[in-house]
Amino acid sequence: MKKNLILASASPRRKELLELLQLPFEVIASEVEEVVDEKLSPAEMVQSLAEQKAKSVAENVSNAFVIGSDTLVVYEGKMLGKPKDFAEAVQMLKMLSGKTHEVYTGVCLINNDDVHSFYEKTSVTFYSLTDKEIDEYVQTGEPMDKAGAYGIQGYGSLLVKEIHGDYFSVVGLPIARTKRELVTAGFTW
Repeated sequence: MKKNLILASASPRRKELLELLQLPFEVIASEVEEVVDEKLSPAEMVQSLAEQKAKSVAENVSNAFVIGSDTLVVYEGKMLGKPKDFAEAVQMLKMLSGKTHEVYTGVCLINNDDVHSFYEKTSVTFYSLTDKEIDEYVQTGEPMDKAGAYGIQGYGSLLVKEIHGDYFSVVGLPIARTKRELVTAGFTW
């Protein structure tokens, strides 16, 4: 029996990436109150958050594969989520200026009681940024709903010197691996 595909995310970026699979899917945003366990590693954390999102949607649907995803930026062991305000966005960008950090994206696929999670880790290096560049970027508003206070697919691309790993994982969904993991989990096209 063919199953529906559901993206448990309100992220327009994740929706755009999932559209690359060229198959129908539904978006049902997860409303779960995320539980963050500080004892987890970054890889465990993004997988846990992705699973929380996927489960919150999966418990209300039937005959569907549900995809949850979460992204986290890590610099020198410090996990950076979305900035709370402009000042925190500026602080994060100053911290990342001229440095290399890691971006972890966790994905959870749920098919009935079968839960499968994985993650991708990508290294991103920023150019050295001036205070003016940081202020101008923060004023665009783009950093406010992005882990680490930047979006690599938007104006934030002007901050990035190089990446090592999956670009789409930094955007929010490692789509090539997600496709392969869906097949492994039994999703049929």
